[in-house]
Amino acid sequence: MRAVYHKELRSYFYTPTGWLFITVFLSLAGLLFYLNNILPRSSDFSAFLSMMSYVWMLLTPILVMRLMAGERRGMTDKLLQSAPLSIASLVTGKYLAACTVMLIAVTLSLAYPLLMSACARVYPMEVLSGILGFLLQGCAFIALDLMVTSTVRNTFSAAALAFGVNLFVWLMSLMTSSAAMPAALTRGIAFFSLYERFIPFLSAQLSPANILFYLMFCISMLAVSITMLKLERARER
Repeated sequence: MRAVYHKELRSYFYTPTGWLFITVFLSLAGLLFYLNNILPRSSDFSAFLSMMSYVWMLLTPILVMRLMAGERRGMTDKLLQSAPLSIASLVTGKYLAACTVMLIAVTLSLAYPLLMSACARVYPMEVLSGILGFLLQGCAFIALDLMVTSTVRNTFSAAALAFGVNLFVWLMSLMTSSAAMPAALTRGIAFFSLYERFIPFLSAQLSPANILFYLMFCISMLAVSITMLKLERARER
């Protein structure tokens, strides 16, 4: 797994993918920080993170589109399948590499609350809990997109499919505020919503239930990805 992790992490920065993700992420973060904090002179960092949570819908497809589809496009997937490496190690290594690139981008964006602390009062627990939830949400979107693109053979198709699924997840989360929806259905959607689970973190509520949900969601998506790849490998033998 370590070899796959290092290979994928290097490939993110040997190609434009990693640089593109970080550049777009920081550009959007800078714009939202200006609109939410600088322009209105607000020290409410949770509002900034609330807006940033929708960025995952747009950007995580960039991270995952080449993880599996890129191997097939470069015709290196057969080489990986014949290597003495389990599918679980392959998927986990690729997933952790994508999460590392995301972590680098989020770490660079910590300059914003530091800048804000020089001019206004900032509550560290609010910032730390918000960042934790933001990272967990990002990891969940990466795991989801990796699952839905694990058997796709074209990088652009993988990006389009991942974005479509992310858009569907966002639209489903909007249904939780609809008065026309049955209460039982609304509660069910809210329970599994990657957006609703993020809201408590914005209020400095380190809920073990929400942390566990994100962790279990990521593990479940990786398990499905591994199962799908195993079935594909079995069919090809």
